[in-house]
Amino acid sequence: MAKRILIDTGPIVAILIPADRYHGWANEQFSSLPPPLFTCEAVLSEAQFLVHRFGGDATAVLEMVTKGVLNIAFNAEAEIDWLIKLQRRYQNLPMSLADACLVRMAELHAQSHVFTLDSDFRIYRRHGRQVIPVLAPPRL
Repeated sequence: MAKRILIDTGPIVAILIPADRYHGWANEQFSSLPPPLFTCEAVLSEAQFLVHRFGGDATAVLEMVTKGVLNIAFNAEAEIDWLIKLQRRYQNLPMSLADACLVRMAELHAQSHVFTLDSDFRIYRRHGRQVIPVLAPPRL
């Protein structure tokens, strides 16, 4: 089974905003990862909001989907009960919908890694106790 890369909001923003402190690192990672990278609508929404907030073109996020760089590979409606359970389990952080979707995607795809800038993915567990492999900067 091939390794599936699940992408979080941070690396998308970093690649599209040259002033982002992780822009160089994100560029290196993107150049070494075969497309598509898998994500969910919640991540795309967060990324558009942040890209716009930092002065970038928010539509560039959706263009990554049309170019085949990103693939929307999650049906939140079908997984809503699991998303609620995850958000309740991690309510002390709190866990965003985007993070819950990525954790659930990691549960559904055993060979997946989460490409993230979010240190909470070092805390989250799939199936309650399994570490989620992450692709993240070393000092995150």
